[in-house]
Amino acid sequence: MHGEPKYADGFAHFDYVNPEAPLGGTLRRSKLGTFDSLNPFVIHGVAAAGRHLVHESLMQRSADEPFSLYGLLAQHVEVPAGRSWVEFYLNPKAHFQDGAKVTIDDVIFSLETLRDHGRPNHHAYYSQVTQIDRVGDNGVRFSFDKTGNRELPLILGLMPILPKHFFADIGLEETRLQPIPGSGPYRVASVDPGRRITYVRDQNYWGNDLAINQGRYNFDEIIYDYYRDKSAALEAFLAGQVDMRAEQDPQQWLSGYNVDAAKSGDIIKQAIRHGRPSGMRGFVFNTRRAIFQDPKVRQALTLAFDFEWINRNLFHNAYDRTESYFGKSDLEAPLAPGQDELALMQTLGVDVSATNCIPCRPLKSIPKSNGTSNRGNLIAATKLLAEAGWHVSDGALVNSDGNPFQFEILIVDPSNARLAQQFARDLARLGIQVETRIVDSAQFQERTAVYDYDMIVYYWGQSLSPGNEQIFYWGTASADQQGTRNYMGVRNPILDAAIDRLVNAVTREDLVTATRLLDRTLRAGHYVVPLYHLPVDWVAYWSHLQRPATSPLLGYLPESWWSIPTRGTAKQ
Repeated sequence: MHGEPKYADGFAHFDYVNPEAPLGGTLRRSKLGTFDSLNPFVIHGVAAAGRHLVHESLMQRSADEPFSLYGLLAQHVEVPAGRSWVEFYLNPKAHFQDGAKVTIDDVIFSLETLRDHGRPNHHAYYSQVTQIDRVGDNGVRFSFDKTGNRELPLILGLMPILPKHFFADIGLEETRLQPIPGSGPYRVASVDPGRRITYVRDQNYWGNDLAINQGRYNFDEIIYDYYRDKSAALEAFLAGQVDMRAEQDPQQWLSGYNVDAAKSGDIIKQAIRHGRPSGMRGFVFNTRRAIFQDPKVRQALTLAFDFEWINRNLFHNAYDRTESYFGKSDLEAPLAPGQDELALMQTLGVDVSATNCIPCRPLKSIPKSNGTSNRGNLIAATKLLAEAGWHVSDGALVNSDGNPFQFEILIVDPSNARLAQQFARDLARLGIQVETRIVDSAQFQERTAVYDYDMIVYYWGQSLSPGNEQIFYWGTASADQQGTRNYMGVRNPILDAAIDRLVNAVTREDLVTATRLLDRTLRAGHYVVPLYHLPVDWVAYWSHLQRPATSPLLGYLPESWWSIPTRGTAKQ
């Protein structure tokens, strides 16, 4: 994205793989909930896990750089200095799993079809292509509606390539359990709807010899089993029916793995470091609802959440409080805006001397409780609510019309229910009435797609090279477009301008400045009640699994692991 890529032409393999890893064995993984579709390219239905095993893109992302791509389906790429267009030239060896050759027709079909019928982010990205030209027999040029969007050529490089011939008589929009042929290293072998999907290595995979694939995709078979909740998934792992799992629950991590297999070393627990930003997990205010439109109200509810008590009593102090959307990275906004941010704001037309310039003010860290009492924060919250027109009457918080302050927290993950219920108890001390509703994954997806909720728990992951996806997260245009991740419904011209700047940043320094302004504006708006994050990845696995000695910047990658069947093995 910025600067030179880490790996030069002719490199043998990525540094974070073992190119001598043996092939074979089965990797069984667990997923929560259910699925009813093998079509991951539309918002309808819940798609099965494992799309990345089947469907490839033109290029492959490196996991130990902020954002660098290397050739996959495309063996050669050209872009001008201004990145006003990009040309991709296909690898002549590339073919789909049904034997059909990957052609430029497939590339053009993929862009046009995903743009017109795919997910909203596909539409947002691919609509910026204004002209498509064939270049010889094996190339295509995509020209853009404006110059300067330096990320757009990379976004197109990550576009999944679909087989045009497969869709000759059917539409992309359908939710289906019929596999869509891909060009990837695995194909769908069997499907038990809602319960299990099994992938097997494609013995005719065209990309086995590519440098980017050395040491990756080592298992003959990969299985995703679906479980109703985390407890059932953990029990399946401990019983040897699942090979590996990422753990998020400190209580489970500390005491949930005390079984004979762990004591004997057949189950291994590791804390694996990474360099990813923390992202933001939080209780999300739907500002489309009238009660959450005042930022003072949102700030008040944030003060009422007693993180220190929850962290000590529920999570053994294992978590760090999240305050930034890009925490643990150079993209995190410092409390006081630097001269670079202030200069950028002035360039964007913001009057930095105005008293109502909220992003110009220094941010404040979220006040801490003492772990036993949150009284000081509740007093401050009560004051903010009063300034917003709310007062307590007969034990209930009401507005000037006597309407009570009440709302519902929509939950899909049952493990978040305990957290939501504790938050509800905190809010009850302010006179606020909160109901917690747990729904299944299909209903949750349906309701969040149309923003039919008061509050949800959600996590926005972030990369070290944020770009066009930020439009999908916080852009004004996405606030009322169904299926985006602008779950809070934020509309802020400073955010739009900051996103435009980071997307068009020519240098890493420009990207950092624009992202810090984005982070600062989001935090100043109090659009979520920030929750917490783990400083490392907790991973438990059976000892027949082995992993490379080096973990990449973005964290451990199961696709680079392998199996030694003579070691401790999960039951097949």
